[in-house]
Amino acid sequence: MKKYVMWLCVLMFLVACSKEESPEVKKGVNDDMLGQWQGNIELPQSQLEIILSLTEKSGTLSVPAQGLKDYPFKEVSYDGNKVSITIDLQGSNVVIEGKLQDNLITGTFKQNGNVLSFKLTPYEEEKANYESIKIPVNEGNLKVALQHPEKGGSYPLAIIIAGSGPTDKDGNTIGAGKNNSLKMLAEDLAKQGIASIRYDKRGIGDNAPLITKEEDLSIEQYVEDVNQVIKYAISENKFKSIHIIGHSEGSLIGMLAAQNSDIASFTSLAGAGRPADEILLEQLEGKLTPDLTKETTGILASLKEGKSVATITTELQTLFRPSVQPYLMSWLKYDPAKSIQKVTAPVLIIQGAHDIQVPVSDAKILKANKEEAKLMIVNKMNHILKDAPEEIKGNLATYSDPTLPLSTELVEAITEFIQK
Repeated sequence: MKKYVMWLCVLMFLVACSKEESPEVKKGVNDDMLGQWQGNIELPQSQLEIILSLTEKSGTLSVPAQGLKDYPFKEVSYDGNKVSITIDLQGSNVVIEGKLQDNLITGTFKQNGNVLSFKLTPYEEEKANYESIKIPVNEGNLKVALQHPEKGGSYPLAIIIAGSGPTDKDGNTIGAGKNNSLKMLAEDLAKQGIASIRYDKRGIGDNAPLITKEEDLSIEQYVEDVNQVIKYAISENKFKSIHIIGHSEGSLIGMLAAQNSDIASFTSLAGAGRPADEILLEQLEGKLTPDLTKETTGILASLKEGKSVATITTELQTLFRPSVQPYLMSWLKYDPAKSIQKVTAPVLIIQGAHDIQVPVSDAKILKANKEEAKLMIVNKMNHILKDAPEEIKGNLATYSDPTLPLSTELVEAITEFIQK
């Protein structure tokens, strides 16, 4: 799956307007094809949302999760109910071919020898039910979603921090499907009288411009973003109290931010209890050859000491490419078990029994290092905070199903904890 994510991620950095001449067009276009269409490219085990805007003589491509908006076609041609599109991505040629039938465009997305299918339906703009705000941070402004409770007045505010990888404010990770877990959490909390702020991580979606080079990312930078959100919330003088909710890697980021702030509570959702190198080695166990396992162990040991590794085997480039090493070094410095000890606010630790990414034992490690914390194991909940079967195939299927609701016990527990 990762190789497809890598070649698609180049779109994120190519948002400048094209200076090519107007695309050529054949006669005979079916007027029903013109307009905006939205749907998904089918990646292995997941999907990536795209939006095509088709006009008679031109058109654009948008990839919301990657912050790509209205990237112009090089060429577009129509033949009745068929369309052929060429996009020049700085030397990388993309060809999109589709056919309209029964108000549905199906076709193929081709790039660098890879051929993926897609389905598009007429575009329906989703109306935001939150207030969009810009908060000053390093390198610019962080665009956040402020979800207000249905009733007015003064209310608690929860800052929701997304997990690892290119994850947006709704809890959706590029290449891993659309589940809307954090969007649902914000909306469900609002129904219970709790406001929330959530945001796309640096480098993707609304906040793609905050990172231009992968090597500039660090855990400390993510923590500072949370600190600035807290500073904004305090300055507003309209929130009863300020709380942090961190999901997955966001749990560690939240712990670190909580140490420097006067917050009312901290909630860890599916947060790791061990350093990242231990978890990575555990997840890779049985998936690498003995030689690659040995090399991986050595690379992680070096990075943990703050030393970059110049020579990386081809098979490990995705994990340890030079541009991602600075981030890994910043991440490996921290042990969540020690970090949670420094959180002075009340702590709630929530873990799903059917989480196939972070085991229950990690939650118990956090609890052991923060005895006064409240620990809650949600019986059928998985990593994306929804009830799921224990077996891997059925569990992963929930990652790309945004219609599934959150585990009922989850929202009840967080609501009770924050309001107390």
